[in-house]
Amino acid sequence: MTPARTILPGTKASVSGYVAAMPTSRIGDVAALGRGDPDVIPLWFGEGDLVTPSFIMDAAEKAMRAGRTFYTWQRGIPELRAAIAKYQSALYGISCAADRITVTSSGMQTIALASQLIFDAGDNIVVVSPVWPNITAAVNITRAIAKPVTLDRAEDGRFSLDLQKVFDAVDDRTRAVFVNSPGNPTGWMMPSEQQKALLDFARERGIWIMADEVYTRLVYNRPYAPSFLQHAGPEDPVISLQSFSKPWAMTGWRLGWMTSPHGFGEELAKLVQFNISGTAEFIQCGGLAAIEQGEPFVKEMLERCRAGGELVYQRLKALPRVRVARPEAAFYAFFSVDGIDDSLKFASKLVTDYKVGIAPGVAFGAGGEGNFRLCFASGAERLSRAMDRIEAGIKAN
Repeated sequence: MTPARTILPGTKASVSGYVAAMPTSRIGDVAALGRGDPDVIPLWFGEGDLVTPSFIMDAAEKAMRAGRTFYTWQRGIPELRAAIAKYQSALYGISCAADRITVTSSGMQTIALASQLIFDAGDNIVVVSPVWPNITAAVNITRAIAKPVTLDRAEDGRFSLDLQKVFDAVDDRTRAVFVNSPGNPTGWMMPSEQQKALLDFARERGIWIMADEVYTRLVYNRPYAPSFLQHAGPEDPVISLQSFSKPWAMTGWRLGWMTSPHGFGEELAKLVQFNISGTAEFIQCGGLAAIEQGEPFVKEMLERCRAGGELVYQRLKALPRVRVARPEAAFYAFFSVDGIDDSLKFASKLVTDYKVGIAPGVAFGAGGEGNFRLCFASGAERLSRAMDRIEAGIKAN
């Protein structure tokens, strides 16, 4: 049923009923309570405390000084697309052609463009959950429906997926399955065998796999996370969604890319044109430097997150009411606390009373409520101070 158009308070003009009905981000609601307060330790968003490395900033500045400030290629400058294709081919041991790469203005935009490419009004997508809330919002904006399938959770806090639940959720209006692996907020990784099985199912049913693989380099027990690109041929219905934000500390740059099957370049170029016309060329030059020169920094980021994850895990595990698993990937601890069921209320209290910010689990949809997400991509001193405050808040509630 289509939501009725809505007149917002204090206005005389109406807006889309879909937009008016969209909830605000619960992560943003918590952040609004403490953002700008220098005493608050902010661990609510998916970013650490490292500034983008200087070699990336230098490359962008050099490009600006050289006059690369005009409209540019809709799908990305050729040298960056070629570098991304080479990077993925080497990382995964595959052959990935540059014509399958589309550069975007953020990983979030890859999700939005993929949704616009795939969905008509009334279609649906099966989404493995808990998951970053922007996925559901991007789908709803296209007038499609997100159908969650919840990860199972063991007593030790580890997550797993019953793939049959995904298969059973697919119906005649399903156009795609969304898998975020490694997962935000859980850190769950989809095993390679499940990826193969899901791809076989998608081929048989003629549906897409939207694979959010943004955290593929932030893995602590292997070189990289399994990728659908290792199993999918260039004609298969897989869109891999990527971002420069996490491994290269470029969250504020808003730069990402997608890998699509052959033959979709013209359609994606149209969507880029009618959304933003193309990503700033000098920002893409920063991305090119990240891809070509950034491996030492990726290793530094990985080790920083590994140490941060272990520090947070040990502190949380020592608390008798907390259930948490040692992080295997991404840079989040996703934990629950016995006796605390309203995650938004408690996360808000942590900000106002204890000056530390974490994300409430309710923000992440099905399976999220009663949990909290803490980003540990920061230095030990900052994390230790944050854990002191979180521990005090838990003990007082």
